[in-house]
Amino acid sequence: MNEPFNLPIIYQGEEQDLKARFERWGYTHRIAVLIGETTVTFEPDEEGGYRALATQPVDTHLLSIVAEKLAKLSESN
Repeated sequence: MNEPFNLPIIYQGEEQDLKARFERWGYTHRIAVLIGETTVTFEPDEEGGYRALATQPVDTHLLSIVAEKLAKLSESN
C-alpha cells in the first residue's frame, strides 16, 4: 500500500511542499521523497530517526530537515 502525500518543509527561508509516498517494507516502512528530480528514500534507524538513501547528491542540510520532519510526524502517530 503506497500512500502519496505532501510534506511541507521550510528550507532556506522558503516553504516548500515535497511530494512523498509511504511504502510498506516487510515489517517496517520507507518514505520516498521527491527532492528536485531525485527520489530520496528515508527509512527508520535504530535511534527513532530517519536515514536517507539517495542515488544522486542532495544537500545534507536539506536531508536533515526532511528527516527531522518525518521523525516528528511519526512521533505524533
